[in-house]
Amino acid sequence: MNASELRKLFPILDQEVNGHPLVYLDSAATSQKPIPVLEALKAYYEHDNANVHRGVHTLGSRATDAYEGAREKVAAFLNARYTEEIIFTRGTTTAINLVAASYARSVCREGDEIVLTPIEHHSNLIPWQQAAKATGATLKYIPVQPDGSLLLEDVEATITPNTKMVALTYVSNVMGTVNPVKQIAAIAHKHGAKILVDGAQSTPHMKVDVRDLDCDFYAFSGHKMCAPTGIGCLYGKKELLEKMEPVEFGGEMIDHVDLYESTWKELPWRFEGGTPIIAGAVGLGAAIDFLQEIGLDEIERHEHELAAYAYERLSEIDGLAIYGPSKNRSGLVTFNLGEVHPHDVATVLDSEGVAVRAGHHCCQPLMRWLAVTATARASFYLYNTHEDVDRLAAALVKTKEYFGHGIG
Repeated sequence: MNASELRKLFPILDQEVNGHPLVYLDSAATSQKPIPVLEALKAYYEHDNANVHRGVHTLGSRATDAYEGAREKVAAFLNARYTEEIIFTRGTTTAINLVAASYARSVCREGDEIVLTPIEHHSNLIPWQQAAKATGATLKYIPVQPDGSLLLEDVEATITPNTKMVALTYVSNVMGTVNPVKQIAAIAHKHGAKILVDGAQSTPHMKVDVRDLDCDFYAFSGHKMCAPTGIGCLYGKKELLEKMEPVEFGGEMIDHVDLYESTWKELPWRFEGGTPIIAGAVGLGAAIDFLQEIGLDEIERHEHELAAYAYERLSEIDGLAIYGPSKNRSGLVTFNLGEVHPHDVATVLDSEGVAVRAGHHCCQPLMRWLAVTATARASFYLYNTHEDVDRLAAALVKTKEYFGHGIG
């Protein structure tokens, strides 16, 4: 994979920021969009824009075909057994909330357990807190090792016959940890529990097979994988989705409406009330085509190489602390530079044209576990190069020189 050539397909990267060529290292927050996706959105709005599943006119038929065609692409992308197992949502957050508000609240009772990890993004933490409060279930947490990894023996010790739901991230958005979700799913099922996998940080970067993982639910966002913002998906096993009640009601998701009672459409449309994110689905389908043409295995190899190189380069900087495992990490590096606040670090880096994330990354419990208030994070994608890492390292050295005191 030639990242330098791929970079040319992303127009936003061809610019200067504060007098320097842009180095975009914030793809874990949102990725940039390639020309094929931008062209797909433009073509939809210029030629096919109409509402779906309603009109019988030509534009309505085209829009419906494009929307449902995107669903078929997602199903194949994840290797789902049935197309109707794919629910379009606004993103990972909405998908997890749907499972927590519908499935979890229907099966959990007082004395039951919902098992999480302390490294979860708030989107995979707060919905379960609310489900536990509503049902009387107890939240339990799998212990985390100092490098952010999970031990299967700790998973075995935490999940019990009282566990109804296990929810965890495939890849940590802070630590870069890749969790053994297939083995954890097997442990959960052995105890009769269901498992939801937060795939926000895994789906853009590695090949995902939900049948091989045997997860019951899988959530991801399009905007982290070259698609537009505002579109994402929930995968759920058909037999579980069929038992779930909708949490949003109105047009599009109904079958029959009377003055006092209503019935719902079949899967997947019962969970997609109102006018859906049609253009977003079209863009997601185009993004999937784009990523598959490059190859997810090749993207994963490239990012692991970049992450290893970044870990090596940044480890050479005195006073810089790196969080997470030194090996087998995803394509990101999270760090702090002495006592300098991460926001200040990010500001100086931005003055050098290097864009990184700074803050608690929607993981406040994890920040407290790390005994920090915030961190800086550089995250890589298919369009990043070794030269980008070198620019980051050089900018961090300048940052160190700028603040001087309190570092090293």
